[in-house]
Amino acid sequence: MSYLANKKRIVVKLGTSTLTHKTGRLNIRRIERIVKNLADLHNAGHEIILVSSGAIGLGMAKLGLNERPQETPLKQACAAVGQCELMYFYDKLFSDYNLNVAQMLLTKYVLLEDRKNNVQNALRELLSYNVIPIVNENDTVAIDELELEVGENDSLAATVAVLGKADLLIIMSDIDGLYDGDPKKNSEAKLIPVVYGIDDEIRRLAGGAGSDLGTGGMKTKIDAAQIVMQNGIDMIIVNGRNPDILYDVFGDEHVGTLFMAKREEGMK
Repeated sequence: MSYLANKKRIVVKLGTSTLTHKTGRLNIRRIERIVKNLADLHNAGHEIILVSSGAIGLGMAKLGLNERPQETPLKQACAAVGQCELMYFYDKLFSDYNLNVAQMLLTKYVLLEDRKNNVQNALRELLSYNVIPIVNENDTVAIDELELEVGENDSLAATVAVLGKADLLIIMSDIDGLYDGDPKKNSEAKLIPVVYGIDDEIRRLAGGAGSDLGTGGMKTKIDAAQIVMQNGIDMIIVNGRNPDILYDVFGDEHVGTLFMAKREEGMK
């Protein structure tokens, strides 16, 4: 996978399970290492767009909740409280490496055809100033997404990758990648290193829900893969519990599952 080293504009999606402990509180040691590695990749010439989950989970911890709330107003409150803490940590940690960050809270209405240019323009301008955009869904006001539980960040990350004209989407989760069976039930299940297209068999393999604190699972990641692959963008799923795996992605190490987009002749 050494060819991934040539990918310049990178969208990195961090799931709740990567950012937090099971208590819902921020995994400080892990996020410090992730930020350090992202800053190093930025210094090496990669443009970084970060799509971060975790606001509701962090808000739950701050409000003393042990389970993800079911009531929409309480979810909104958790998101509002948690987003403050999430951005505080990102701003503080990236500033240690002389990097600026910017918060972008999006809803599906902002991403409509007649409005998405605003998002594209903002991303382009921020990247031109070497700022790292940190994107999340605006769960405080995106009430319909909260109620329907479709407000997960895998598809959001894929949409941002398309709008931002990214070269690669990296999804850091709590699993090594896509397996040919359920690794939690079958010890002989094997990791699938490369996927060249999304078909019924791939969707069948995408079973299992996400963590108690998150809303995603492998199904949402397959949906994200389909979005980016249709737009000529590669995607890779890696285990975010090891932040140094980011270096492996851009080296010769065979890690995770790479979803390789089909490219028209002449496309890079």
